[in-house]
Amino acid sequence: VQLQAYGGGLVQAGGSLRLSCAAAGTTINYRAIDWYRQAPGKQREFVAGIGSGGTTNYADIVKGRFTISRDKAKNTVVLHMNSLKPEDTAVYYCNRRVERLPWGQGTQVTVSS
Repeated sequence: VQLQAYGGGLVQAGGSLRLSCAAAGTTINYRAIDWYRQAPGKQREFVAGIGSGGTTNYADIVKGRFTISRDKAKNTVVLHMNSLKPEDTAVYYCNRRVERLPWGQGTQVTVSS
């Protein structure tokens, strides 16, 4: 069982990116899934989460800019990131909220000023 985050890239400040969290070997359509990020020299921090019933929650620093949702047809959880700032630069990871899996490689998001 593995979760893989992808969709990162280089974007200018004010731009948008769409990250996806895909599952191999399991379904995550009814699992609580969280997105985290880790910037160089900093600890991994919570970004956004979606509960098994669809309830969403966000870190204050991304509220109003990021949106988390499910694509059940693709068995993925999507993180839409708008109005990106240079301080959003980090490696982004996804994981199950319960019964955490080993952290994958994540996907790099770089926001240039």
